[in-house]
Amino acid sequence: MPTLSVLRDRLFAALGQTYTDHEFDELCFEFGVELDEITSDLEEAKKADLPAEMLKGLSSEVTYKIDVPANRYDLLCVEGLSRAIKVFLGRQEAPLYELVEPADGKREVVTVKPSTDPVRPFAVCAILRDVAFNGERYESFIDLQDQLHRNLCRNRTLVAIGTHDYDTLQGPFEYHAKKPEEISFVPLTETDKAFNARELLDHYNTDAACKHLKPYTGIIYDEPAYPVIYDQEGRVLSLPPIINGRHSRIQLHTKNVFIECTATDLTKANIVLDTVVAMFSEHCARPFTVEPVDVLYEKTGEIQTTPRLFTRTETAKVDFVNSLIGIKCPADKMVTLCNKMQLGPAELLDDGKTLKVVVPCTRSDILHAVDIAEDVGIAFGYNNILKKVPTTCTVGGEQPLNHFGDLLREEIARAGYTEVLTHGLVSTHDNFTALRRPVDMSQAVSLSNPANVEYEVIRTTLLPGLLKVLEHNKDKSFSSGFKIFEVSDVVVKDDKHVVTESIVGAKNSRRVAAVYAGPTSGFEIIHGLVDRIMALSEICPDNEYIKNSAKGDEEKYRVVRENLFYTIKESKENMYFGGRAADVLVKRGEGAAYTKIGSFGILHPAVLKEFDIGYPTSCVELDLEALI
Repeated sequence: MPTLSVLRDRLFAALGQTYTDHEFDELCFEFGVELDEITSDLEEAKKADLPAEMLKGLSSEVTYKIDVPANRYDLLCVEGLSRAIKVFLGRQEAPLYELVEPADGKREVVTVKPSTDPVRPFAVCAILRDVAFNGERYESFIDLQDQLHRNLCRNRTLVAIGTHDYDTLQGPFEYHAKKPEEISFVPLTETDKAFNARELLDHYNTDAACKHLKPYTGIIYDEPAYPVIYDQEGRVLSLPPIINGRHSRIQLHTKNVFIECTATDLTKANIVLDTVVAMFSEHCARPFTVEPVDVLYEKTGEIQTTPRLFTRTETAKVDFVNSLIGIKCPADKMVTLCNKMQLGPAELLDDGKTLKVVVPCTRSDILHAVDIAEDVGIAFGYNNILKKVPTTCTVGGEQPLNHFGDLLREEIARAGYTEVLTHGLVSTHDNFTALRRPVDMSQAVSLSNPANVEYEVIRTTLLPGLLKVLEHNKDKSFSSGFKIFEVSDVVVKDDKHVVTESIVGAKNSRRVAAVYAGPTSGFEIIHGLVDRIMALSEICPDNEYIKNSAKGDEEKYRVVRENLFYTIKESKENMYFGGRAADVLVKRGEGAAYTKIGSFGILHPAVLKEFDIGYPTSCVELDLEALI
């Protein structure tokens, strides 16, 4: 959970009331946050055992450290926290945020050049007019950016925030990606020395005084082109995601603030921008107003007006909310509780059976009716929820499939294989083409808006993930062979049960897959693992298989499940080397037909080439659900 450090007196001034430490602790609990620590700069220094001379001048002013939920980005500054608490206590109405056009009717324009596509392809911008800064507000403004960078922005990898004194700049602006040697400016950390972009990153990597910037240099250091924003006069606003230019730095006398966020994730960029402007627009001459900016994508000609200040409506059944929390709250009171949590104006639909709320731009954490129920529970009061003894008494336990999978993991590990866990999303190429399988999208669940080419479909086989593990470890020694395995789910289409069983039209299928790569990798090694898995599953080879392949091992098949048999036959799958692969078949009962549950064999050289694997590789993949 993120921790917000705020001076007690400043917070109480913003709330318009003072509290004892105990009273404020109780208020935090009621609101759904936690007062984690009461401290001061001097006390923190003493805890660190700093020498006495370093303690001089440190403040003893009381600081509250407050833990807030990780998805409540609107509570990461004193403005947002105090505003939310005042609305919660009924001392203030939830604000309405408004986009106000510039006085001359001409919006500022930021042009995004196609050269930014490989590095940070998105930008969102806004202008705050007539902001009244003082020392405390300025510090809070910077602290909020730092909090967002650490949390939602994932240390600036997804989004980087730049704030500038708009009056020192001349629009329109252009967002480029250029060779580092072509970018020269005076950074915020310097007074007059100019650097080119490569020199600047080298400086931050080696200068101890700039160690706070060193963690971010690796984001773009090896890129052939660095992102950079210019104004009409060719002045550098910022080098995202590293540092702003000194020329447009924010100072206490700054009145108009230009905010730009560059990003690899447009959704998160919009959330970040909405959060920043919503928090600090209260200090504008017209509170809670923001001036929009047009972002022009030169490649497509598309214009996006930002910030979006996006609001939407969500609904939740009143009975569902009550049952989920375990309360009996009247519908009209539930409306009041939602308004206390800034989910308003709320109203009732369907003769009071459905609760409809308005989700403001600051509440990106509200995704589902469950989130509405959570806020109703907070506003209702955790201490007001009566403890009840459950009407039924049950004993929890593992699902049979999970238990079976756990037991199998242990045994495969004992056979010398190392377990790995791979990503559930893969590219269409890796899932089909690289395995020499025809692209059959009727079997795979595809993403309508994949983040990149690596996340196009949900895997229908575990093999691409295992082969990528080998590909990314090819610098290791393969002399003794690599043995890896995974027990996990794949997802396949299930359209025939779309109405009754799986509403989404897809289902999970538990699989076990193993790969053996090395100079001595052969069919017999992976064949032995198949027989071991079958023996552990108490599935007996059919009589013909025992006669041909397990002669002398009949004793180990005494403990088997009745009327459950397996055999193997040559596989015709293209991903295997011809004549070195087999399908695994299972039947229930002597007269029943065999059903294929998987296959194993030596991978075709073309498959190995696709994954850049330089050694013979054998593999197996089986359907675990068929084994239990």
